[in-house]
Amino acid sequence: MLCLNCGAPMETHRENYHYTASGLPHVTLQQVEVSRCTVCGETEVAIPHIEALHRAIATALVRKPARLAPEEIRFLRKYLGWSGVDFATYMGVAAETVSRWEHGTTPMGGQAERLLRVLVLNLKPVHDYSADWLIALLTGIAEEPEIRAMRLGLSADEEDWHAAALSAV
Repeated sequence: MLCLNCGAPMETHRENYHYTASGLPHVTLQQVEVSRCTVCGETEVAIPHIEALHRAIATALVRKPARLAPEEIRFLRKYLGWSGVDFATYMGVAAETVSRWEHGTTPMGGQAERLLRVLVLNLKPVHDYSADWLIALLTGIAEEPEIRAMRLGLSADEEDWHAAALSAV
């Protein structure tokens, strides 16, 4: 393998690698292929299954017993594929609040942290997702003063159940 920087040969070894690209300060990938240029010192790392790696990091973070650190909150938001504004919408807070959580000036409240942990465990990360539908829903809910139950019809196929609103009760 040749260095992309200077074209010289690179030497490849398996070693532990401090993975800072996640934005987290304490992530070490164990025994991954690290190639170093013998001339300029440029380093390249082979990281297999990057999406699975990020899923493993996210799962470990939400299962830890201690409170989430600001950089962990930011990682989880980005893992879900949300902008700061979208994240604020989902969490029911102002965008400035998200910024304060992620910069460590205000700790995330316990309820918000539990919600984030549940969302990470139950939602599939997306790369291009808008919270416009949630904003429209919240606007509609605010304009509808009456509380009404919904009648549902559910049908199953070989793989899953599917729900459809039949009417209001």
